[in-house]
Amino acid sequence: MQKYDYIGLQNGSDIRGVAIDGVPGEKVTLTDEAASRLVKGFIYWLSEKTGVTASKLTISVGRDPRLSGLDIADSIESTLQHNGVQVLSAGLASTPAMFMSTVFEQFDCDGAIMITASHLPFNRNGLKFFSAEGGLNKGDITDIIIFAESDYILGTMERGNFRDIKKIDLMDVYSAHLRDLIIKGVSGADSPSCNSAASDTPLAGLKITVDAGNGSGGFYASEVLAPLGADISSSQFLQPDGNFPNHAPNPENKEAMASICAKVKESGSDLGLIFDTDVDRSSAVDEHGREIARNSIVAMAAALIADEHPGTTVVTDSITSRQLTEYLEGPLGLKHLRFQRGYRNVINKAIDLNAAGIDSQLAIETSGHAAYKENYFLDDGAYLATKIVIAAAKLKAQGRGISEMISDLEDPAEAMELRFPIKGSDFKAYGDKVLADLDSLVRSGGLAGASLVEPNYEGVRINFTQPEISGWLLLRKSLHDPIMPLNVESDVAGGCEKILAEIKPFLTGFNQLDTSKL
Repeated sequence: MQKYDYIGLQNGSDIRGVAIDGVPGEKVTLTDEAASRLVKGFIYWLSEKTGVTASKLTISVGRDPRLSGLDIADSIESTLQHNGVQVLSAGLASTPAMFMSTVFEQFDCDGAIMITASHLPFNRNGLKFFSAEGGLNKGDITDIIIFAESDYILGTMERGNFRDIKKIDLMDVYSAHLRDLIIKGVSGADSPSCNSAASDTPLAGLKITVDAGNGSGGFYASEVLAPLGADISSSQFLQPDGNFPNHAPNPENKEAMASICAKVKESGSDLGLIFDTDVDRSSAVDEHGREIARNSIVAMAAALIADEHPGTTVVTDSITSRQLTEYLEGPLGLKHLRFQRGYRNVINKAIDLNAAGIDSQLAIETSGHAAYKENYFLDDGAYLATKIVIAAAKLKAQGRGISEMISDLEDPAEAMELRFPIKGSDFKAYGDKVLADLDSLVRSGGLAGASLVEPNYEGVRINFTQPEISGWLLLRKSLHDPIMPLNVESDVAGGCEKILAEIKPFLTGFNQLDTSKL
């Protein structure tokens, strides 16, 4: 029996691997065989979940513009077809649109597969799977891998009838959906003028710069904003190009954010929007050319729903600032649950809160993954952008700018992140020991002026309250890699270096922790 080992392709709730040969030191891991067997595992998983045999399933397939995407799509669609599945081929698409193929009545898919590796380098690729209930969790992907590695399970699958692959206009339908949201949001769904000519171009007079980073997001400028009257002439890098020749398609990338900030300033735009490769993340730039990212994109996303949902709980990842908590719970009148890194983690926590009777309308990571309850808890960068555009249009009509939405949000004086590699094979256990020892050190008073932040759901978070060092640090384990990230923020200039000086003797005491950057 042939041995398969695909667990190394799992990245949380996604599949990711090397898809193109030629990069020194990187061997192709996402082979045609691996992709085909994983898709068969998904068919088996989806059939078991829905109680529907493969021959009665409809699954859509889409991809971002990565160089390997078309070949992988052909292989996946062929695998689905030869297993009796009705295949709907969406071509170039966004990840959120692929989920929406299970929602839109004209497609009514049982599942969807998006071929993407998000913001990773050009030689990588991966798979994201959806059922009609949303994105899959880590445990679901583990199950799919188990099925994919089992010759017995795959051998029991019913093949069904061979059906022709149907090409679909998913992105046209999805774009029309977003345009409709903007028209209703700006004009007012119940407004008497909602059907007037003016309501067809509610963005007239609004200049918006879109940066798609040569990923899948260019459609948002040309198919959503421009038809509604927006001036998109200052937009850049809209053409899909899997070489990503201009900058990394990643709102967290400093060069990418600097590029769009400069373009907004230069062009005098009212708003800038930047997407990652597959458009499940976005951030923004205000009318002054200042970035709305990390803490401020969380603040913006929350401000957009604060009036409609007073007191709702906003679930975020673990690295958000003290100032963000004060803003959410002060001016906005919301509740803040600082949880864990990982977009599925924050989404699942918000879903759990609602199931327990605690209203939670927003789950969001500082990376730009924003999922609203009103939008199926789908992390959709274009949906967040749409809500920002609606707000910008309303403010523009009043002679105001988008910056006013979060003008009460304060920033820390300093912020930094260091990443310490863990040497050795059992890096998870070693990371746990470092965290346990740090917790004990603070509890015993061994770190001057420090106190543990509790409750805390990831790593060890410590407050420093001395006037000259006021701030906090968070030491945690990476979700997937042998690395311990350390986030530090200070309310005073020079405070981060002083916090690092306090923690350095502890960290350098671990010989398997590479603290050379300290």
